[in-house]
Amino acid sequence: MSDRVAELEAALDRVATAARAHLAAIRAADGATDDDGVWSAYVALNNATVDYDELLHATYGEVTPWELTRITEEGDDDLLTSTLVSVPLDGGGDDPHPLVVSVRQRRDYRVPSVAALLRAAQESRPPLDGDEAEEPISTVADAVIELLQAGDGSLAMLDLPELEPLDGVVVVAEVEAPLRGDVFEDEPESAADAPFRLRESDRVVGRLHEAALSDDEE
Repeated sequence: MSDRVAELEAALDRVATAARAHLAAIRAADGATDDDGVWSAYVALNNATVDYDELLHATYGEVTPWELTRITEEGDDDLLTSTLVSVPLDGGGDDPHPLVVSVRQRRDYRVPSVAALLRAAQESRPPLDGDEAEEPISTVADAVIELLQAGDGSLAMLDLPELEPLDGVVVVAEVEAPLRGDVFEDEPESAADAPFRLRESDRVVGRLHEAALSDDEE
């Protein structure tokens, strides 16, 4: 077992131990509100889970289903719309930074009307010269790609009524080598996510959760 996997197993054990301690504190409080023991156990469980989530992502590129932010000793327990969980960078005063900083974003959307989305994508296309024919936009995936191309890849092009925003996440990682587009040109469709996979030598150093706003919050 590698050191990283052993560390991950230990972090998971700490989550289980903290969860049992949290339950024991709740039982001991017997329904009392603002119990210091329950709060301390909650903070320990929360932070142990954050540690496990970070290590899981750093080791395998996977995440847990829990949306948590680290709670500091000062009691900063605000659950922000966007929360940041960061891992300290290794020190060093030499420039430039020896590794490549890789920013990877995921943003999810619900499609209220496929027909409306296809129509919006069609309207985003620039007019063609002459009698050149256009390929019709027939799928949701094609529509999203068309919108992104119209905005030179900017996700701002997806901020329209035809796409209902859900939660998202931004991951900042240190990687050994930059992305080369030509590497992926000949890969099969099943390997389309290859540019987003972290290698064993890569390391996640920060993560920003983007919570979708409700209509009232907007």
